[in-house]
Amino acid sequence: MSAPDPHIPGEACLSCSSRFSQLRKLGLRVEESDYVIALAGNPNTGKTTVFNALTGLRMHTGNWPGKTISRAEGGFSYEGKNFKLVDLPGTYSLLSASPDEEVARTFLLFGQPDVTVIVVDATCMERNLNLALQVLQITRRAVLCLNLMDEARAHGIQVDVRNLARDLGIPVIPCAARSGEGVPELIREIAAMAKLVDALPPRRLPLEIPGLRLALDQTEADLTRCFPRLPQPRWVALRLLEGDREIMRAVRSGEIGTLNEPAGTPLTT
Repeated sequence: MSAPDPHIPGEACLSCSSRFSQLRKLGLRVEESDYVIALAGNPNTGKTTVFNALTGLRMHTGNWPGKTISRAEGGFSYEGKNFKLVDLPGTYSLLSASPDEEVARTFLLFGQPDVTVIVVDATCMERNLNLALQVLQITRRAVLCLNLMDEARAHGIQVDVRNLARDLGIPVIPCAARSGEGVPELIREIAAMAKLVDALPPRRLPLEIPGLRLALDQTEADLTRCFPRLPQPRWVALRLLEGDREIMRAVRSGEIGTLNEPAGTPLTT
């Protein structure tokens, strides 16, 4: 599906309205925001510190709809645009079915934020990049926040930021959010990524299982036929073949299709 043409009257607004409808179903009020930014990362990466540095503690908290999992929202303005920042639960993976992981992946898949900021700990890159690569499977617009650079330097750890950005295909910003180091550069990259009409695809691993290519193709085709507006049908197809119970429940009930309906669709309670 091609991106809406902002030069065609009403087309860009229709797309924006549809996205806002999707986000409202996830419990967010975003009408006064120009862009919605998701903040994702492993626990203990300093994600909350990054959130506070970006929002200046201008935030409010609550729970995700139907969950006891807390949610923090805040915002900042840059070059005349308003950015709403949503702090997703800290998680190690989008592939399991724990409540925290379910919330994070549902927001990234169906909320379709304008930009996902992936916060990683510069002192333990190998563990953190597992989640980063999974996030890059389901979004084209992402920025990697390489946090805790002060601790990495203290331990004698050096990170080749330029080559990491090249390998991942997304901007990588070294930060030490506690002191504010790198925060202005991070804001600038977030704003630049949000404005891109068609971001280049980042590094993506082959999304298939050896020996299951035909089944994966058929399942993806069936999903596309039943839910033509479904984002990332191949990723959902893979989760079905791997026996993800929450995805199976959402497909059987049809809920997975309603999360991407246009504005004006009645909301279920």
